Amino acid sequence: MSTEKVIEAKKQGNALMTEHKEENTKKLYIENYGCQMNFNDSEIVASILSEEGYNTTQHMDEADLVLVNTCSIREKAEQTVRKRLEKFNAVKKINPTMKVGVLGCMAERLKSKFLEEEKIVDLVVGPDAYRDIPNLLKEVNEGRDAVNVILSKDETYGDVSPVRLNTNGVSAFVSITRGCDNMCTFCVVPFTRGRERSRDPQSILEEVQQLVDKNYKEVTLLGQNVDSYLWYGGGLKKDFKNASEIAKATAVDFAQLLDMVATRFPKLRIRFSTSNPQDMSLNVLHAMAKHENICKYIHLPIQSGSDNMLKAMNRQHTREEYMELIRNVREIIPGCALSQDMIAGFCGESEEDHQDTLTMMDFVRYDFGFMFAYSERPGTLAAKKMPDDVPNDVKKRRLNEIINKQLEHSLQRAQAFVGQTVEVLIEGNSKKSDQHWMGRNSQNHVVVFPKNGEQIGDFAMVEVEDCTSATLIGKAAK
Repeated sequence: MSTEKVIEAKKQGNALMTEHKEENTKKLYIENYGCQMNFNDSEIVASILSEEGYNTTQHMDEADLVLVNTCSIREKAEQTVRKRLEKFNAVKKINPTMKVGVLGCMAERLKSKFLEEEKIVDLVVGPDAYRDIPNLLKEVNEGRDAVNVILSKDETYGDVSPVRLNTNGVSAFVSITRGCDNMCTFCVVPFTRGRERSRDPQSILEEVQQLVDKNYKEVTLLGQNVDSYLWYGGGLKKDFKNASEIAKATAVDFAQLLDMVATRFPKLRIRFSTSNPQDMSLNVLHAMAKHENICKYIHLPIQSGSDNMLKAMNRQHTREEYMELIRNVREIIPGCALSQDMIAGFCGESEEDHQDTLTMMDFVRYDFGFMFAYSERPGTLAAKKMPDDVPNDVKKRRLNEIINKQLEHSLQRAQAFVGQTVEVLIEGNSKKSDQHWMGRNSQNHVVVFPKNGEQIGDFAMVEVEDCTSATLIGKAAK
């Protein structure tokens, strides 16, 4: 079984498509790299540019504007983006009126290289400046460099209705926070996306309502750290003069937001990502247990099972605190699936630290995992103050051990469903056969089963007969 099937790979680098407006005459080609937040940002950008006369295209060579939404989390993503920019510039020589822009997390850090040194882009736009893209395009047309990477303390794009890209019409992302206040030493997000801001819950409910009206069946509430979502009734926290004013204001936290969405839309499946162990409250777990339509799945990154590494990473929780949270999940939400993020070979990681990670995996037995060898990211505290001192061959060996253990646990978790009947939301055709459907159960396991008159977007009861470490295989229940 290939590791790629277990390490739930996120879709990257796809040309994103929107619905066309007949009155629009210009063409936009947009590629997305990185996390779900990036994908949601691309939907926001497409919405803004749709109002400026742009329809999307899947053919880069016919585009008036090419945009790449970038990720700075790992070195490989940056290398990929650079290669794509070289490709775009080759096309631009044939189509000189085409404009090329870089969006997102690479924008601030590499703006001078892109615009001045390498001259491979026309505009550079940070995550909080997407509303300024129309003005920046005017700057480009007038022969000036166009850059806006200013981070905002209050931009949430709450009033922008995202244009759904490459949608299956079944599931969609709804952003509830932007930015991050957690200063993990390995992570560049606080520097590329700014401080954390929570979105007005009313605007969230309105966006979800729009999706329900369009017959979407599932939403994922999205944020860098959803558990720290907190909206004060009078506005953002910064709007209050003192602690007394804040105390008097009506606040909505993440558990309450979950309850609001689940109560208002009882037929809608609700997921959320990403959670932070230090911020996840028991109230969130109780909200999940209370509502059948909140999926029984939590992505709960830990990065390492070692207290030494957790401290070096500034993770703000200990090994034992994480284990206690897992115990609470198992008790309050029996059958809840869990997934992890894990870094192999972080600065100073010893063999004992690595073994602590493996024993943590044995304790939790995650359903899925996202696993990577540590790579230094410029601008992070680790890059500035911590030597990247674990040899590459050691990183690779430790990563392989983590992956192999996850393969083992993923298979065990999948095997537990064999013989059960599960509810599956049909998302589309199976990758291997157009005679089979593919969907997911509440625990986020992929389920494949033969077609029997169902439609995309239907909920189907499926009897699980077999499995791999990545897929449940079954048939429509009688």
